[in-house]
Amino acid sequence: MIETVAEFVRLRNSEIGGEYYRAAHDEAPLDVWWGVLNNHPDMAFWVAQNKTVPYEILEHLSEHNDSRVRTMVSSKNKLEEPLLLKLALDSDDAIRMNIARHKKATARVLGLFRQDCWEEVSKVADERVQSGKHK
Repeated sequence: MIETVAEFVRLRNSEIGGEYYRAAHDEAPLDVWWGVLNNHPDMAFWVAQNKTVPYEILEHLSEHNDSRVRTMVSSKNKLEEPLLLKLALDSDDAIRMNIARHKKATARVLGLFRQDCWEEVSKVADERVQSGKHK
């Protein structure tokens, strides 16, 4: 378990494979995640990348001004419909495509892509609805 903000930053910046792995896979208390985001905003992408990051943090990061952070959030398997719906309206094409392909995307979520500004997103969503490959 990652116990402090400083530990997360050190692990993430380490050139030792095992430490770098821990930054992406180990759990941390909620206050550590908030501490990283508040004191090291440049680490937001790496917080989003962590496999155990709490849902509350993902919700917060879904509004991040850096599309790379939101893209990482949109790729998380643990997303539920309210956050999928929110990200389906993102201005970034890659984020909308991630949501159109997301394994938890419901018919309601996919329905938002019927008239998407990027035809490829609409196509993926339509194919998933027609094939029944959605929640």
